[in-house]
Amino acid sequence: MASALEQFVNNVRQLSAQGQMTQLCELINKSGELLAKNLSHLDTVLGALDIQDHSLGVLAVLFVKFSMPNIPDFETLFSQVQLFISTCNGEHVRYATDTCRSPTHKIVTSSSQPLRGVVVLKQAIDKMQMNTNQLTSVHADLCQLCLLAKCFKPVLPFLELDMMDICKENGAYDAKHFLCYYYYGGMIYTGLKNFERALYFYEQAITTPAMAVSHIMLEAYKKYILVSLILHGKVQQLPKYTSQIVGRFIKPLSNAYHELAQVYATNNPAELRNLVSKHGETFTRDNNTGLVKQCLSSVYKKNIQRLTKVFLLFVVSNQCVFLGFLCMKIEDGEIYASINQKDGMVCFHDNPEKYNNPAMLHKIDQEMLKCIELDEKLKSMDQEITVNPQFVQKSMGSQEDDVGSKTSSYS
Repeated sequence: MASALEQFVNNVRQLSAQGQMTQLCELINKSGELLAKNLSHLDTVLGALDIQDHSLGVLAVLFVKFSMPNIPDFETLFSQVQLFISTCNGEHVRYATDTCRSPTHKIVTSSSQPLRGVVVLKQAIDKMQMNTNQLTSVHADLCQLCLLAKCFKPVLPFLELDMMDICKENGAYDAKHFLCYYYYGGMIYTGLKNFERALYFYEQAITTPAMAVSHIMLEAYKKYILVSLILHGKVQQLPKYTSQIVGRFIKPLSNAYHELAQVYATNNPAELRNLVSKHGETFTRDNNTGLVKQCLSSVYKKNIQRLTKVFLLFVVSNQCVFLGFLCMKIEDGEIYASINQKDGMVCFHDNPEKYNNPAMLHKIDQEMLKCIELDEKLKSMDQEITVNPQFVQKSMGSQEDDVGSKTSSYS
């Protein structure tokens, strides 16, 4: 190794042994150019460092290797990252989570077999997180990788958790990762037909505080409209705290989807099909053709639900398009009815659930426990904000301004 690289290795060993991680991070940031000039010696540097004891030094070398414009042997590098993520010191890595993300993101963009990288990214999240409810930038990469692999099960345990904290990477957090996490999460839940959860994820992406238009927010808004129609039969109103840019800029860019919602409200399948044909190119370009087709199918289901509110009995023929959808709704437990096969008579029934069985009582008990847990978390967060120095300083400043204004008015 060149003498400069030897000095780098010695400094990494010394600072790691002394536990001076902040100084080590500063050294690594300054050594990027040195490592980049000695690409042929980087494997030697890796051999001189211990992954567990010198995690930040190894991470710096892997970061530079992944930064190369053309990676000569991706498989070898992938194996090195896999070994590093599984055996590195999590406490050390948390000092440079922004650097740790680069190899994981490269796995998403470079791997021809995305399913292989899922386990690596899950381990990376575990290493970077301070607690299971903390959101990292790797969460978005994991969601993207699962979408590419068309395998959603590995990421569901992460999506089902309510994120209460954000991992500060290099003292900050890029809003793009936050938006991508909720956008990709919404796509995953949409693929699983868990539309209620998908709608929540799209809403989080749309209502993120913003001063400029984000393409991610725009795409989330389009899918929000479609999923709202499938789930509720109408576009759900966004919360009042939604940024003004949604109304000013994003809505005008989604005219085709608003037209779809307006025609959908007429409950006329023929008109809806005409509009889908009219804007077919737009829906295809946005990769929303599948969702639009589900909206078309849901019109029939919506019309059946309307019938249950008007009729107790009505007759259908075997050729009636409603019959297939009606059977699906009955099987899914969305409506309660029976069909007489002889005369085609449909009889609607009331919900048979009496809410007095052990299973239902257990479900209610679990929901109450969730509410209690949420209340405790809110109280804890409120307490943290109350004693936060920045919040106290800002509150005191606003109080002084109020007192000053009142004094001047009295004088």
